[in-house]
Amino acid sequence: MTATPSAPLFDRLVIIGPGLIGSSILRRAMLDRGIARELVASDIDPKVCERVRELGIADRVVQDAKEAVRDADCVILCVPVGVIGTVAAQVAPAMKPGAILSEVGSTKVSVINAVLPALASRPDIAFVPAHPMAGTEYSGPDAGFPSLFENRWCLLLPLENTPPDAVARISAMWEAMGARLRTMTPEHHDRVCAIVSHLPHLLAFTICGTADDLADETRSEVLDFAASGFRDFTRIAASDPTMWRDIFLNNREALLEMLDRFMADAQAMADAIRKGDDTIIVDRIARGRAIRRTLIENHQA
Repeated sequence: MTATPSAPLFDRLVIIGPGLIGSSILRRAMLDRGIARELVASDIDPKVCERVRELGIADRVVQDAKEAVRDADCVILCVPVGVIGTVAAQVAPAMKPGAILSEVGSTKVSVINAVLPALASRPDIAFVPAHPMAGTEYSGPDAGFPSLFENRWCLLLPLENTPPDAVARISAMWEAMGARLRTMTPEHHDRVCAIVSHLPHLLAFTICGTADDLADETRSEVLDFAASGFRDFTRIAASDPTMWRDIFLNNREALLEMLDRFMADAQAMADAIRKGDDTIIVDRIARGRAIRRTLIENHQA
């Protein structure tokens, strides 16, 4: 059962960047007023702001981020990881003392390093990095839906000086969204996400690129006769290019480490196929099947 606070966690909650994640937070919070009394959305793109107004998923829409965050109890940055530091530097001076700043980026070491300078002169702002492990290949304010975070993990990465009360309030918010919580270090987060999220996306983009580079007649057959496996890759590859460019570049060390391991394992599989070593082939397939069953049992598939 989803936890629902008996009183609003925040008087005013501001979402900067109402894309898939940001608009899903807004939609859930509109349904559960125990999360925030007032919901404010902000985006640099006036078309996005207008669409949020049309959808009615925020109480107020303010294009200027500095104006949007005034008197907010909590500000969540839902922008691409490459600009989180820049946006934090813009809004931090306008935030009130005691406010909470959070974000939902898919990389953490780079994001934290980018945000901390913006907070150097604002020790009265609590910074609580978080990463909801949920998403689809769609983007923009129309992509969000209130059940996106149901039974999905939200990883919390509080810093040593993060006030416990701020961590507790952000935790309660994500629990109200339906998420399951886990706390870990930024370095461990980046390695985990490199294998479970970033590498699969890199492979999907690459496989689709390989198919697109085939000779015209073969390429047309790929598109005509695509089986479910290839279709699954194209779903992942339909994700937002700017967002994933930033993720790859901002988590390059962990991603390249996992890519090197994958390439070694792929080469070992190729050698087994070349030599007809069915023991290795069956073992790899069985291990993949077992992982899929575990995901299903954990309600993550």
